[in-house]
Amino acid sequence: MFIKHLSLSHFRNYRSAEVSFQPGVTLLLGPNGQGKTNLVEAIRYLSSLSSHRVAGYQALIRRDEAGIQQNSALVRALASFDERDVLLELELNASSQNKARINKSDVPRVRDLLGYVNTVTFAPEDLDIVRRDPSERRAFIDELVVQVWPRFAGVYADYERVLKQRNSLLKSARATGTKGSSLSTLDAWDASLVKYGAEIMSARFQLVERLQPHLFAAYQAIAKANNEPRVEIKSSILGFSSSGDDFDDFGPEAVGGSAGDSILRTADREELEAKFHVKLSEVRPKELERGLTLVGPQRDDLLLSLGALPVKGFASHGESISFALALRLASIELLKAETRSGDPILILDDVFAELDEGRRNRLAQLIAANEQVLITAADMADVPAELVMRQINIENGVVLGD
Repeated sequence: MFIKHLSLSHFRNYRSAEVSFQPGVTLLLGPNGQGKTNLVEAIRYLSSLSSHRVAGYQALIRRDEAGIQQNSALVRALASFDERDVLLELELNASSQNKARINKSDVPRVRDLLGYVNTVTFAPEDLDIVRRDPSERRAFIDELVVQVWPRFAGVYADYERVLKQRNSLLKSARATGTKGSSLSTLDAWDASLVKYGAEIMSARFQLVERLQPHLFAAYQAIAKANNEPRVEIKSSILGFSSSGDDFDDFGPEAVGGSAGDSILRTADREELEAKFHVKLSEVRPKELERGLTLVGPQRDDLLLSLGALPVKGFASHGESISFALALRLASIELLKAETRSGDPILILDDVFAELDEGRRNRLAQLIAANEQVLITAADMADVPAELVMRQINIENGVVLGD
């Protein structure tokens, strides 16, 4: 899979842009703040309907020199796979619903674009997956779930809708002191929450199981070390006591469990639904007190380990970098194995400047044969020589060409 041509209109700092790409490695070169990342961000957005830089999409719509936001932004890409071309268009609207077209035909939902283009993005922020909050790790795994099984974009949307309604009901019950049989509406929302939540938890478990062998190989290749990397799911429906008070700092230690108790070990949806129902019953008094749903996929985490120790809090800086790189390298192999779209497009956004020479060279060797690799850099000296094949210069939102 590769992008042949990208057209932008009022996207980020681009009034308009037309860029032709080829298979192989392309280096987007220019000083910081000129628009290199904005180009690759547009391609990534087509693959996941999310940005690796900001939440939401409003920031993607260009503002003029006076700071006034344009009405819409347009991303159009001609993608090629197995000698077949497909034209993908995404219209981001500031004050109305976004729209999408495939081969110039409108599609009912923007998420219908998913599955046509797969990307894996390497960025300095990848360290956040290893070091920061559970939300970073959930975003990592959920993006992979949707790329492998695009229909899950709808499942996640349904879960978020139900979660929002349930939280609203819990807040209302807290405010009015509603109890007992008057909470029958909450029972109905529980059923929907459990249905969609168990489906998400099952998909996450299956994906982690398939990712694991690729992660082991990738870590050995990038780190040249014997430590065994592991990814497991810490589930809020397992190993947690409803007597705990601190549900915000989520973790089994906060509510009386242990890390081992909370590890998800099944993809069986019926079993997950049953456990989810039980846990909701246990925590309902606390939820009514807090006005918030306290268990479910939105409260889960990934446990990243090297050997017997978690990476967060125990791994060195170098080990953390290697683990983050290995997660992305493993994602490449997973998408190759689990989808029919061939090699994902690799995006390396100012990554090489952050790496030591050894990891820089090993990463270059591991990605060089991918069908399409897009690299952004402010200094060509940061990029291994074997990856400098075609260069596009960017200056102040203008594509200058080779």
